[in-house]
Amino acid sequence: MEYQEEDFLLLSGIQHFVFCKRQWALIHIEQQWQENLRTIEGEILHERTHDNSIKEKRGDLIVSRGMGIFSRSLGITGTCDVVQLHRASDGVNIFGRDGTYKPVPVEYKRGKPKDDESDVLQLCAQAMCLEEMLLCVIPEAYLFYGETKRRLKILLDDELRERIKTVFKEMHELYDRRYTPKVKISKSCKACSLSELCMPRLCKNPSAIDYMKKRILQIEVDE
Repeated sequence: MEYQEEDFLLLSGIQHFVFCKRQWALIHIEQQWQENLRTIEGEILHERTHDNSIKEKRGDLIVSRGMGIFSRSLGITGTCDVVQLHRASDGVNIFGRDGTYKPVPVEYKRGKPKDDESDVLQLCAQAMCLEEMLLCVIPEAYLFYGETKRRLKILLDDELRERIKTVFKEMHELYDRRYTPKVKISKSCKACSLSELCMPRLCKNPSAIDYMKKRILQIEVDE
Protein backbone atom coordinates (compact mmCIF):
# COMPACT_ATOMS: atom_id res chain seq x y z
CA MET A 1 0.00 0.00 0.00
CA GLU A 2 1.16 3.52 -0.83
CA TYR A 3 -0.27 6.71 0.66
CA GLN A 4 -0.99 9.79 -1.41
CA GLU A 5 0.79 13.01 -0.49
CA GLU A 6 -2.40 14.60 0.84
CA ASP A 7 -2.68 11.74 3.36
CA PHE A 8 0.85 12.09 4.77
CA LEU A 9 1.19 12.53 8.53
CA LEU A 10 4.00 14.45 10.21
CA LEU A 11 6.83 12.07 11.10
CA SER A 12 7.59 14.06 14.25
CA GLY A 13 4.10 13.23 15.52
CA ILE A 14 5.34 9.82 16.57
CA GLN A 15 6.98 11.58 19.55
CA HIS A 16 3.59 12.79 20.76
CA PHE A 17 1.85 9.51 19.93
CA VAL A 18 4.24 7.34 21.94
CA PHE A 19 4.15 9.78 24.88
CA CYS A 20 0.35 10.00 24.82
CA LYS A 21 -2.11 9.15 22.03
CA ARG A 22 -4.51 11.80 23.28
CA GLN A 23 -1.78 14.46 23.16
CA TRP A 24 -1.01 13.49 19.57
CA ALA A 25 -4.68 13.70 18.58
CA LEU A 26 -5.15 17.09 20.25
CA ILE A 27 -2.19 18.48 18.30
CA HIS A 28 -2.49 16.75 14.94
CA ILE A 29 -6.26 16.21 14.64
CA GLU A 30 -7.77 19.03 16.71
CA GLN A 31 -4.91 21.46 15.92
CA GLN A 32 -4.39 22.53 19.54
CA TRP A 33 -1.05 23.57 20.98
CA GLN A 34 0.34 25.26 24.09
CA GLU A 35 3.93 26.28 24.69
CA ASN A 36 5.98 25.56 27.80
CA LEU A 37 9.68 25.84 28.63
CA ARG A 38 10.50 22.40 27.21
CA THR A 39 8.81 23.03 23.86
CA ILE A 40 10.46 26.45 23.47
CA GLU A 41 13.93 25.08 24.24
CA GLY A 42 13.33 22.25 21.78
CA GLU A 43 12.29 24.69 19.05
CA ILE A 44 15.44 26.78 19.58
CA LEU A 45 17.64 23.68 19.29
CA HIS A 46 15.94 22.54 16.10
CA GLU A 47 16.08 26.01 14.54
CA ARG A 48 19.86 25.72 14.75
CA THR A 49 20.12 22.16 13.47
CA HIS A 50 17.60 22.78 10.66
CA ASP A 51 19.49 25.77 9.26
CA ASN A 52 20.11 24.38 5.77
CA SER A 53 22.08 27.50 4.84
CA ILE A 54 24.99 25.93 6.76
CA LYS A 55 27.01 23.61 4.53
CA GLU A 56 29.79 21.46 5.92
CA LYS A 57 32.32 19.29 4.13
CA ARG A 58 35.21 17.69 5.93
CA GLY A 59 37.26 15.40 3.72
CA ASP A 60 35.03 12.49 2.73
CA LEU A 61 32.18 13.66 4.98
CA ILE A 62 29.33 15.98 3.97
CA VAL A 63 26.90 17.25 6.62
CA SER A 64 23.41 18.11 5.38
CA ARG A 65 21.04 20.00 7.73
CA GLY A 66 17.27 20.30 7.56
CA MET A 67 16.82 17.69 4.82
CA GLY A 68 13.19 17.17 3.84
CA ILE A 69 12.13 13.50 3.76
CA PHE A 70 9.03 11.38 3.11
CA SER A 71 7.82 7.80 2.76
CA ARG A 72 4.85 6.74 0.63
CA SER A 73 4.77 3.29 2.22
CA LEU A 74 4.49 4.75 5.74
CA GLY A 75 2.51 7.82 4.69
CA ILE A 76 4.72 10.34 6.48
CA THR A 77 6.77 13.45 5.81
CA GLY A 78 9.27 15.37 7.91
CA THR A 79 12.73 16.84 8.26
CA CYS A 80 16.02 15.33 9.41
CA ASP A 81 18.02 17.44 11.83
CA VAL A 82 21.31 16.25 10.32
CA VAL A 83 22.23 13.67 7.70
CA GLN A 84 25.89 12.75 7.53
CA LEU A 85 26.97 11.58 4.07
CA HIS A 86 30.05 9.38 4.24
CA ARG A 87 31.85 8.87 0.95
CA ALA A 88 32.03 5.14 0.18
CA SER A 89 32.51 2.97 -2.89
CA ASP A 90 29.35 0.98 -2.03
CA GLY A 91 27.25 4.06 -1.31
CA VAL A 92 24.53 5.80 -3.36
CA ASN A 93 24.57 8.76 -5.72
CA ILE A 94 23.69 12.14 -4.19
CA PHE A 95 22.32 14.87 -6.45
CA GLY A 96 24.91 17.57 -7.13
CA ARG A 97 27.80 15.58 -5.64
CA ASP A 98 30.51 13.51 -7.27
CA GLY A 99 31.06 9.97 -6.03
CA THR A 100 28.80 7.81 -3.87
CA TYR A 101 27.87 8.20 -0.20
CA LYS A 102 26.32 6.34 2.73
CA PRO A 103 23.70 8.43 4.57
CA VAL A 104 23.51 8.36 8.39
CA PRO A 105 20.78 10.42 10.13
CA VAL A 106 21.53 12.17 13.44
CA GLU A 107 18.59 13.42 15.53
CA TYR A 108 19.22 16.16 18.12
CA LYS A 109 17.30 16.22 21.40
CA ARG A 110 17.21 18.95 24.05
CA GLY A 111 17.41 16.82 27.20
CA LYS A 112 18.61 13.34 28.05
CA PRO A 113 17.60 9.81 26.94
CA LYS A 114 13.93 9.09 27.66
CA ASP A 115 12.41 6.10 29.39
CA ASP A 116 10.13 5.42 26.41
CA GLU A 117 10.98 4.53 22.80
CA SER A 118 9.81 7.76 21.15
CA ASP A 119 13.27 9.10 20.22
CA VAL A 120 14.43 5.77 18.81
CA LEU A 121 11.24 5.31 16.77
CA GLN A 122 11.47 8.83 15.33
CA LEU A 123 15.08 8.24 14.32
CA CYS A 124 14.30 4.87 12.74
CA ALA A 125 11.40 6.38 10.79
CA GLN A 126 13.77 9.02 9.41
CA ALA A 127 16.16 6.31 8.28
CA MET A 128 13.33 4.36 6.62
CA CYS A 129 12.32 7.49 4.70
CA LEU A 130 15.89 8.00 3.50
CA GLU A 131 16.12 4.35 2.47
CA GLU A 132 12.97 4.67 0.38
CA MET A 133 14.06 7.95 -1.21
CA LEU A 134 17.68 7.01 -1.93
CA LEU A 135 17.22 3.25 -2.51
CA CYS A 136 19.76 2.29 0.12
CA VAL A 137 20.07 0.43 3.42
CA ILE A 138 20.83 2.29 6.67
CA PRO A 139 21.75 -0.19 9.44
CA GLU A 140 22.44 2.39 12.16
CA ALA A 141 21.84 6.01 13.12
CA TYR A 142 22.53 8.36 16.05
CA LEU A 143 20.75 10.35 18.75
CA PHE A 144 22.51 13.37 20.25
CA TYR A 145 21.31 14.72 23.62
CA GLY A 146 22.01 18.33 24.53
CA GLU A 147 21.90 17.80 28.29
CA THR A 148 24.43 14.96 28.37
CA LYS A 149 26.41 16.10 25.31
CA ARG A 150 26.54 12.46 24.20
CA ARG A 151 25.79 10.75 20.92
CA LEU A 152 24.20 7.30 21.08
CA LYS A 153 24.39 4.76 18.28
CA ILE A 154 21.06 3.08 17.51
CA LEU A 155 20.92 -0.20 15.59
CA LEU A 156 17.94 -0.23 13.23
CA ASP A 157 16.93 -3.88 13.40
CA ASP A 158 13.88 -5.65 11.92
CA GLU A 159 11.94 -5.59 15.18
CA LEU A 160 12.26 -1.81 15.40
CA ARG A 161 11.18 -1.38 11.78
CA GLU A 162 8.08 -3.54 12.30
CA ARG A 163 7.22 -1.46 15.36
CA ILE A 164 7.41 1.68 13.20
CA LYS A 165 4.99 0.22 10.66
CA THR A 166 2.53 -0.78 13.40
CA VAL A 167 2.59 2.61 15.11
CA PHE A 168 2.09 4.66 11.94
CA LYS A 169 -0.70 2.34 10.78
CA GLU A 170 -2.56 3.03 14.04
CA MET A 171 -1.89 6.76 13.69
CA HIS A 172 -3.41 6.76 10.19
CA GLU A 173 -6.47 4.84 11.40
CA LEU A 174 -7.13 7.32 14.22
CA TYR A 175 -6.51 10.29 11.95
CA ASP A 176 -8.87 8.98 9.27
CA ARG A 177 -11.58 8.58 11.94
CA ARG A 178 -10.71 11.99 13.42
CA TYR A 179 -10.82 10.24 16.78
CA THR A 180 -9.26 11.69 19.95
CA PRO A 181 -8.64 8.85 22.45
CA LYS A 182 -9.29 9.10 26.15
CA VAL A 183 -6.36 8.80 28.54
CA LYS A 184 -5.55 7.37 31.94
CA ILE A 185 -4.13 9.92 34.34
CA SER A 186 -0.43 9.36 35.06
CA LYS A 187 2.59 11.31 36.32
CA SER A 188 3.33 12.18 32.68
CA CYS A 189 0.28 14.45 32.66
CA LYS A 190 2.12 16.94 34.91
CA ALA A 191 4.89 17.33 32.32
CA CYS A 192 2.52 17.65 29.36
CA SER A 193 2.31 21.06 27.69
CA LEU A 194 -1.36 20.39 26.87
CA SER A 195 -2.52 19.43 30.36
CA GLU A 196 -4.81 22.46 30.66
CA LEU A 197 -6.35 21.83 27.24
CA CYS A 198 -6.54 18.07 27.65
CA MET A 199 -8.27 18.04 31.07
CA PRO A 200 -7.50 14.32 31.56
CA ARG A 201 -9.70 14.03 34.65
CA LEU A 202 -12.76 14.53 32.46
CA CYS A 203 -11.86 11.32 30.63
CA LYS A 204 -12.83 9.40 33.76
CA ASN A 205 -16.45 10.52 33.40
CA PRO A 206 -18.74 8.26 31.35
CA SER A 207 -20.01 9.67 28.07
CA ALA A 208 -23.66 10.70 27.65
CA ILE A 209 -24.13 8.02 24.98
CA ASP A 210 -22.86 5.25 27.28
CA TYR A 211 -25.09 6.52 30.08
CA MET A 212 -28.19 6.46 27.85
CA LYS A 213 -27.41 2.94 26.60
CA LYS A 214 -27.10 1.66 30.17
CA ARG A 215 -30.36 3.35 31.17
CA ILE A 216 -32.23 1.86 28.20
CA LEU A 217 -30.90 -1.62 28.96
CA GLN A 218 -31.87 -1.25 32.61
CA ILE A 219 -35.42 -0.20 31.67
CA GLU A 220 -35.76 -3.21 29.35
CA VAL A 221 -34.60 -5.56 32.13
CA ASP A 222 -37.01 -4.03 34.64
CA GLU A 223 -39.91 -4.45 32.24
